[in-house]
Amino acid sequence: MKAMVCHEYGPISGLRYEDVPDPVPGDKEVLINAGAIGVNYPDGLLVQGLYQMKPETPFIPGMEAAGTVAAVGPGVSQFKPGERVVAMVDRGAYAQKVAAPASRVFALPETMPFDDACALMCAWGTAHHALRQRARLQSGETLLVLGGAGSTGQAAISIGKAIGARVIAVASSETKREACLESGADVALPYEDLRDALKRETGGRGVDVAFDPVGGAAFEVAARAMARNGRLLVVGFASGEIPKLAANLVLLKESSVVGVFWGAFVNNEPDAYAENNRELFDWHTGGVIKTRIDESRPLAEAADALQRILDRGAIGKTILIPQGD
Repeated sequence: MKAMVCHEYGPISGLRYEDVPDPVPGDKEVLINAGAIGVNYPDGLLVQGLYQMKPETPFIPGMEAAGTVAAVGPGVSQFKPGERVVAMVDRGAYAQKVAAPASRVFALPETMPFDDACALMCAWGTAHHALRQRARLQSGETLLVLGGAGSTGQAAISIGKAIGARVIAVASSETKREACLESGADVALPYEDLRDALKRETGGRGVDVAFDPVGGAAFEVAARAMARNGRLLVVGFASGEIPKLAANLVLLKESSVVGVFWGAFVNNEPDAYAENNRELFDWHTGGVIKTRIDESRPLAEAADALQRILDRGAIGKTILIPQGD
């Protein structure tokens, strides 16, 4: 089969599209013929050696793939060849065939396209966990979403609206802000003069929950914009800058700073993770939420797709298509 392979840590351009042996499903594993593969910001960090884990090289990056079951390993009875599924893996998804633990494989509704299924895994899964378990966002609260045009930001906007929050999104260009409004944001703001704009939009009260996958200077603005009992979610650092926090802001605001590590949640709370997926699938089937696919590219163009995401050029989810490679 064809796959994108990282032979050594370094620039994303070093990924190679090449032939590799087909994976064989092991005990309690499912082999999937990939129809769509999701591209995520952490994939780029992993390839560069900047992520929390560093697998031995060579390895195939990629965390999510949707398609049909090709075969099942010993101990798997809940899936059969031909079934439509989506899977989460630690790595190995940038390939025509993907072996995944059965516990990380989910049956798909017939109405759900493979690309939407991929979007609902990492990006939407992260935002959903952040807002449901970590922030405990409530209907009627005000949600601030930084990086509103990225895949997790777009997810946070839509999920926030599904829960019943008022959503203030922030994005760096007029095109991106328009995308935030199209995804359901009540207000879309630029980063310039953000502190004053947030005061104006909240009547000086502040925001109940801030979703921050960006870091950098915007983090401090969010910290200063919290309402009493507000929750500031640390989701990621797409700006490339890990910010520092003046602890007196937390004291004066009586707010909380809450870490969001979706991978740890998936590993440590599998039942809650499965329930989150059920809610996302039900919302999608019912038309409550709608994913935004930025672009679809051939698997061979994975390096270019990843670089565009790291350069913050994508609006929504990027998908790789392995067929025909």
